[in-house]
Amino acid sequence: MELKKKQQITAFEVCLYLFFGVLALLTLYPFYNVLIVSFSNTVTSVKYSPYLFPHVFDLTGYKAIIKDVYFFKSLGTTLLVTVLGTTLNMVFSVVAAYVLSRKRLIGRKVFLSAILFTMLFSGGLIPTYLVICDLQLDNTIWSMILPTMISTYYLIIMKNYFASLPPSLEEAARIDGAGPFRIFWTIVLPLIRPILTTVIVFQTMGTWNDFMTPSVYISSTNKQTIVLQVFNAISTFTTNWPLFMTVTTIALIPVFVFFIFCQRWIVAGLVAGSVKG
Repeated sequence: MELKKKQQITAFEVCLYLFFGVLALLTLYPFYNVLIVSFSNTVTSVKYSPYLFPHVFDLTGYKAIIKDVYFFKSLGTTLLVTVLGTTLNMVFSVVAAYVLSRKRLIGRKVFLSAILFTMLFSGGLIPTYLVICDLQLDNTIWSMILPTMISTYYLIIMKNYFASLPPSLEEAARIDGAGPFRIFWTIVLPLIRPILTTVIVFQTMGTWNDFMTPSVYISSTNKQTIVLQVFNAISTFTTNWPLFMTVTTIALIPVFVFFIFCQRWIVAGLVAGSVKG
């Protein structure tokens, strides 16, 4: 009887895995179709799309990208903005979250209320744009970094995570003679590594795929990000779909590889703190 019951559970699990496997394939098909069209020419991409295999294997789109100097400049600009923007965002967000999580901070509730109040608005694009223009930073790399240098959402998440840490650890280190910086660097920071890694991953992907910020502040072609290059590949009347899909594929590959490499840290960060004891 137990063997029969175990076989029924196994069969159910197999069906469940098959079901989710089919869902995964359906989810991956749009990305697969983008890759296939990038290896096609303009005639077959319009006539036969969507399809499983390219009817004509053509590398015209990739050859055009290799010859495009502005594309590689946009790739380097995107990488620089992503690395520098994510680094600054994490530094300011972590420090601010740690300070706001300490109950002995004077005016802590006022600061938290002001931060939560700003989340009711859509980011204040017009005031931010006016400030960037007054600082004469428009059409520069810094105009894509400074507006996103600190995230209110990530600040609140890490602040709550800091508040969940036992204060006895810091008190014991303080009794042993450790200073505030040493306590933060050697004790507190390693404890928030799961949630910090998760926030870094999402911030990196968000910065790489950001369209609004560069489209508002950047007007020069040689300073555009790769997302703007994808947008510019769409013409008003006719679109070279193989070229468009080629640019899209190259823009997606770094994010896809980065997500696959970091997915175990994402899961660890999402479940961190869910189980006590």
